[in-house]
Amino acid sequence: MHSIHFRYFRNNMQSIAALMPMIPGADLIRQPCDGIMIYSFATPQASSIFREIECSSTRSIFIAGGPHPSARPEETTGFFDYVVIGEGEKTLPELIHVLKNGGDVSQVKGIAFEKNGSAVFTERRENVELDDHPPFHPGVMHSSMEISRGCPFNCAYCQTPRLFGHRMRHRSIDTIAKYAEFLKDIRFTSPNAFAYGSDGIHMRIEKIESLLKSLPRRDIFFGTFPSEVRPEFINDRVLELVSEYCANITISMGGQSGSQKTLDRIYRGHTVDDIIIGAEKCLEHGFTPVVDFIFGIPVETEEDQLETQRLIKYLTGKGGKIHSHYFMPLPGTALENSAPTKLSEKINKIMGELALHGKATGGWSKV
Repeated sequence: MHSIHFRYFRNNMQSIAALMPMIPGADLIRQPCDGIMIYSFATPQASSIFREIECSSTRSIFIAGGPHPSARPEETTGFFDYVVIGEGEKTLPELIHVLKNGGDVSQVKGIAFEKNGSAVFTERRENVELDDHPPFHPGVMHSSMEISRGCPFNCAYCQTPRLFGHRMRHRSIDTIAKYAEFLKDIRFTSPNAFAYGSDGIHMRIEKIESLLKSLPRRDIFFGTFPSEVRPEFINDRVLELVSEYCANITISMGGQSGSQKTLDRIYRGHTVDDIIIGAEKCLEHGFTPVVDFIFGIPVETEEDQLETQRLIKYLTGKGGKIHSHYFMPLPGTALENSAPTKLSEKINKIMGELALHGKATGGWSKV
């Protein structure tokens, strides 16, 4: 049972692309088969994947990793043979080597497995240095490159610091430039693109300039999906650099709420004024700000929702756009046991009208 397979889902290709170089000979498949089956998934996928494992009749060793298994290893070991907790670049190859050679899995750091009906955890593994591992396999489909991990903030809804730690780590400019050659157009994944090279709190504009200067002269998208930026990191100089070196005409900004009380309660660490100033600066420099908002945040009141509504109307009236999310409680976060607040009919109607006019995307209510 030595064949190794990654279970392919369209929305987990980024994490798989980072792990495949560490597992020579592994392939991508769309359904379980005999061998070592590797899954990486988030909470929205968990229930369907657990059902798939339960119904599988293959002779497989099932390994899980990613946001949901890392946050809920006890649950996941009820379906999978092994769970890789946190970053897998070192853990997964070591685990597979031990499995293929009949070694002692209890000596592999950073995993969980079930024994006598209970989850067993091995010694914790430290976070990796990103430059020690390629961001993706050049021969595997990929659309962006992860350049940073970790976040110094503690947003109550977010798993990022729980998975990757509070210390921001970055790939070096030389490594990024090397792998950028394999991208059709150059896009990045980061908790905050404008924090590149920094501790995530104090901006290092010279690092961003050096990065952009080093990249191949083709379409570069910086501060756009699949990354975004924090509003307090938006200033004239960084927007001048994006204008000079990049092709994007939008900037994706994480705002999340138009209520200062809500922002404080979810520990965002910025103000409503930061959102307004950041959006206005984007417009001044010819960029369309695309501002993220979370709807149904458990700690918000009706008045908080009205304040968000007023901010959204102001931003879209100025020429900005909205990208919306409906709150989902994620395991391992401060709000994991909280239910979404009911969305007012007024806001639901306003968001629908904005969507009809191309000013809002995403999902602002529960389907």
